[in-house]
Amino acid sequence: MKKNLGLVFGGRSGEHEVSLQSAKSIAGAVNRDKFNLFLLAIDKKGDWYLADENNYLLNADNPSTITLNVNPEQAIALFPRNGSNRMIRLSDGAELGSLDVMFPIAHGHFGEDGGLQGFCDILNLPCVGPDVLGSSVAMDKYIAKQLLLQAGIKVADYVCADSLSSLEETIASVKEKFAFPVFVKPSCSGSSVGVYKAQSTRELLESIQKALRFDRRVLIEEAIVGREIECAILGNTTLLASVPGEIIPQDSFYSYEAKYINGDGAKLELPAKLTPDQAEQVKAFAKASYKALSCSGMARVDMFLTPGGDLVLNEINTLPGFTKISMYPKLIELSGVRYSELIDQLTDLAIQWHQERQGYLQNILNV
Repeated sequence: MKKNLGLVFGGRSGEHEVSLQSAKSIAGAVNRDKFNLFLLAIDKKGDWYLADENNYLLNADNPSTITLNVNPEQAIALFPRNGSNRMIRLSDGAELGSLDVMFPIAHGHFGEDGGLQGFCDILNLPCVGPDVLGSSVAMDKYIAKQLLLQAGIKVADYVCADSLSSLEETIASVKEKFAFPVFVKPSCSGSSVGVYKAQSTRELLESIQKALRFDRRVLIEEAIVGREIECAILGNTTLLASVPGEIIPQDSFYSYEAKYINGDGAKLELPAKLTPDQAEQVKAFAKASYKALSCSGMARVDMFLTPGGDLVLNEINTLPGFTKISMYPKLIELSGVRYSELIDQLTDLAIQWHQERQGYLQNILNV
């Protein structure tokens, strides 16, 4: 029997448009012999709609101007009922059935940070990708660094500041620890949104002020000299680590535009030109980082390979891009799993993890 798959995309996020691109790619690859696909579009206000697959995007082939096209009469609500979930159409109260598994591809806030995963828990609904814990800690770069360091995983050195910090003291601390350039990042953000490269004291001040528009806490990180290596992880307990890939930015760093808009903004070396020993080290490092942040389902692990041969973690992306130029599906495919098979495996992993967690919950309730 076919399963009802809810593909959730859009949302109240700075990565809204990226999400639309990812959704388009996934929708085109879903195995219709296995799934009934429900396109659940979230607009920038946070309203949910059941989208028409034939007409849910405008400017679909232009990453700069892509936008949702939804019918207000198809606004929906999801709610828990009888141990499962129900969808209703708000315009007339019609019940539209229930979902068997959710595939959230709403990158960034309210989709990747644990919020949507928690909503799925309330709905008793399996959810592709890491659960609430893995999603939330990976999204917060400051918290992630604490856990990674505790696990013995090397990360870029940093200074943390928040909206209450003295800018003068923060800048003095940065200049005492690091030489320029440095990178300034919101603690909770993704896809290089709000990330700035500062080459001087003036640029550092401006970058901190701009980054604080995206989050109350920012990190100022040392610039790591090294190759940008990425590894895709697939699995819950038994993990597949992909062949590593390399990002070779054509600009000063791998920006939002290079990732999703300008296809020439970075060169992708697939697979990365590494020795067999280096490739195995990357895979082991990626798996250890994935486990340290309690990830499940999938994640893309981004790291630097220094000239001295050290690996330094950059970040873990728990809902990586699924666009036509995205690294995660490309790396997994190079490792033997085709795009459509990847979707099947991710949904199976979500259901398995949900069933395991439900078993723990039932044991708790029976105590």
